[in-house]
Amino acid sequence: MDRYAVLGQPVAHSKSPRIHAAFAESLGQKLLYEACEIAPDELGPSLSRFHAEGWAGFNLTVPHKQAGAALCESRSEAAEAAGAVNTLIRTATGWHGDNTDGAGLVRDLLANLGVAIKGKRVLVLGAGGAARGIVAPLLAEGPAELAISNRNPWKPEEIAAALKPLGNIVPRTHLSLKGDRYDLILNATSAGHSGAIPRLPPKLIAEGGIAYDLNYGQAAVPFLVWAKSEGAARVSDGLGMLVEQAAEAFQRWRGLRPETAAVLASLRG
Repeated sequence: MDRYAVLGQPVAHSKSPRIHAAFAESLGQKLLYEACEIAPDELGPSLSRFHAEGWAGFNLTVPHKQAGAALCESRSEAAEAAGAVNTLIRTATGWHGDNTDGAGLVRDLLANLGVAIKGKRVLVLGAGGAARGIVAPLLAEGPAELAISNRNPWKPEEIAAALKPLGNIVPRTHLSLKGDRYDLILNATSAGHSGAIPRLPPKLIAEGGIAYDLNYGQAAVPFLVWAKSEGAARVSDGLGMLVEQAAEAFQRWRGLRPETAAVLASLRG
């Protein structure tokens, strides 16, 4: 039976094993999927060992998405644009890296939540692997502006330069956002895992604006509480993104894309 897992640190909270078990059951597929706690310095040796043991594929989560990209023998266009991978597919001699985060996010926003991107002012908070994975798909939807902010300007500037052929990205620091307002703010930082949020100026959310945290569960709570206090018309965690990117990964591995509505409803319940 083919074996898969999500690799990360921390990873015990992950819902990915439940999601992929539900997908497999719905499609009559037989597979094993688990969560494996892997420290950053263990990722390379672990992937070599897993390949020798015959594992079929992996999802990568915090903090492995960028490091994982460097360990792949080949990468998809989405992974190359992101400079990060969240899905590993076994090859004869190593791993092919893909990134389904952006596709999962856009599908959740458009199909599940009915949130428009086209013509909107969009802000991404954070410039790590999670942020890099969503930028190209967001640009493809035609926002009026796409800004990326971080504590320091270097990473946003690097992303803006690397993805310039795909569209204009405005690099910012968190504090330099003062006076700006956005229709959609996406939190792609991991600060919520320690109960914090980025240090942000007030009044960032435009009237009728929407706040979305790529994290889910307790890790999303600090940002969503902040967004409500700042007058966001709607807030959402990233559980729908998690399910949708998982469906994309499942398709890469198994050749079939599972339906997601029932799985997402079960998790919400």
